[in-house]
Amino acid sequence: MTEALHADTTALVTGAGQGLGLAVAQRLIAQGCTQLVLVDRNAETGQAATDALNTGAVQARFLQADMGDLAAVQALIADAEALAGPINALVNCAGITNRGSILDTSPETWEAIFAVNTRGPFFLLQAFANRLIGLDKPGGAVNILSIIAHGGAPILAPYGASKAALSHITKNAAHTLAPHRIRVNGINVGWMDTPGEDATQRQYHDRPVGWQAEVEAKMPFGMLLKPEHVAAQVALLLSPESGVVTGSIIDFDQQVIGIYPDTDSN
Repeated sequence: MTEALHADTTALVTGAGQGLGLAVAQRLIAQGCTQLVLVDRNAETGQAATDALNTGAVQARFLQADMGDLAAVQALIADAEALAGPINALVNCAGITNRGSILDTSPETWEAIFAVNTRGPFFLLQAFANRLIGLDKPGGAVNILSIIAHGGAPILAPYGASKAALSHITKNAAHTLAPHRIRVNGINVGWMDTPGEDATQRQYHDRPVGWQAEVEAKMPFGMLLKPEHVAAQVALLLSPESGVVTGSIIDFDQQVIGIYPDTDSN
């Protein structure tokens, strides 16, 4: 039954205090997961989300960590295991989207973005995989990527590069870990309606409160992506129903890459 797909899942989800990370945790619970560890750099938001999930048989725990802090990242699997037992599902959801183009990105901005979006997920996946191999247990990981990895707007140069690098890591890790029955997949997420994106649009682009309505009116499906849409795909990739799928990168967007409306004969 769908409700029990994740009955045997013990998950660690980063960036889980709100938005997509929280939606992933909620989806896993809806499908039977009762053991979760939520990770977020914001202690207040992360703890509040964790407390809200702790109902009935569900046992959610919270760990505060910044994915840019390498020592903290490398300790996360052991810390999570001390709270919830062996982790067999990992979702690398945390990320930052600081702006910068090829013309004006500073080394400091580059390093900060890559520390959180690429280095952190790499070494968390490393710790996750090594622990499962040591236990001789199967598992699954999903890296949250971005449609921007295909190129993206000029102001997202370092962000797109960080996600393109994580896409490579996803495929490379999937190949390396397949003999150990550890599957690794990624999702290139399109423009999504999250609290973080709302803050970003207002900070960098001076959009007013409620800007989403104007933007969504221009979208093919009349909406931005919603966290619950992507969360469903994450849960599927982590579940037994995805079978042997590994090394897959899914473009999760309403824009079809390579298609230009002004040259579409239809």
